[in-house]
Amino acid sequence: MNWGLTIPLPGVGLADHRAIVEELPALGYTDVWSAETNGTDGFTPLALASQWAPTLRLGPAIVPVYTRGPGLLAQQAATIADLAPGKFVLGIGTSSDTIVERWNGIPFTEPYAKVRDTLRFLRRALAGEKVTDEALGVKGFKLESAPAVAPGIALAALRPGMLKLAAREADAAITNWLAPHDVPTIRAAFDAEKELIARIFVIPTDDAEEARNLGRWLIAAYMNVPVYRAFHEWLGRGDALRPMNEAWAAGDRQAALKSIPDEVVDDLIVHGSADACRDRIKEYVANGLTTPVLALLPNTQLNGLEAVRAVAPVKLG
Repeated sequence: MNWGLTIPLPGVGLADHRAIVEELPALGYTDVWSAETNGTDGFTPLALASQWAPTLRLGPAIVPVYTRGPGLLAQQAATIADLAPGKFVLGIGTSSDTIVERWNGIPFTEPYAKVRDTLRFLRRALAGEKVTDEALGVKGFKLESAPAVAPGIALAALRPGMLKLAAREADAAITNWLAPHDVPTIRAAFDAEKELIARIFVIPTDDAEEARNLGRWLIAAYMNVPVYRAFHEWLGRGDALRPMNEAWAAGDRQAALKSIPDEVVDDLIVHGSADACRDRIKEYVANGLTTPVLALLPNTQLNGLEAVRAVAPVKLG
């Protein structure tokens, strides 16, 4: 069974992750996945992890296709693929208008075409081909040294259009912010056999109030981004989240947080005892998820390595 962890952990410096990452294989973790929003970049944590625990599979979930040129994206992917031959999966996606446009000053235009064309470019470039792609503005790019093992490509996909593109042209799909009972809906729009990866937010604590308060902040931050709002409308949570969306749009943050029902938080945030969290994660797998990737959130009961050990698939000692 695949069991992934998001690194770096909140509140833990990247240089302090060595002991944590080195222990992951013995705990039953198979993967480490990074992210790229406004913290560390998506590739550096994976480069370090490749040397700290060479048996782990590595992947960014995800790096945006807008914020690097196609050639640079291919170079960085080839570098990690060379450090971890056969153990690297390149996760790409559109990201969001907030990250691309507001934070990086890059127009967030034609996202479907941009990710499709970049995926096709990367396939060829990482195979060592010389690539010209008019749609991307690339003329005659060729890696100086293509990786001995070309990485698989996983595509971030939240709704049927991207899921179908991932089914046709990628090796896997990456999603997040879903409940176990949402997995069959994703599978029906994707592919019955290909790998489905999802980041799952996990708060191992018996303090439900603390977990829900933290969960509400995260849900509000994500579900007011247009792509996530549309995702949950498709999944059937539009009515439940509408009061939050309306209060947020009106600038009333506290009203927005209060209007998120407990049921929605409990759907989208895994919390409870370590055993309860582990059982809940296994529900995702039972419903068709291939690879759960845990995003552990700090709380007053467990933090850092304690939480990593508590929700691991293997209990030591």
